Amino acid sequence: MSDWAPILLGVLLFIVLSPGLVFQIPGNTKHFEFGSLRTNGKAVIVHTLLFFAVFTILILALHVRIYMD
Repeated sequence: MSDWAPILLGVLLFIVLSPGLVFQIPGNTKHFEFGSLRTNGKAVIVHTLLFFAVFTILILALHVRIYMD
């Protein structure tokens, strides 16, 4: 059996935390923007740190596992 949790969670978090797709912190004109589909360098760094933190907590701290035969 192989553990699919890192792959599936990584893809899901990558889609959800892509800056400008769902939300963006910091935004181009405000501190928090929804669905602007534009990004900046600060937002990329913030969303990268958010991705790393959430992914690490889910995989290492909470031991989320998805096994498939």
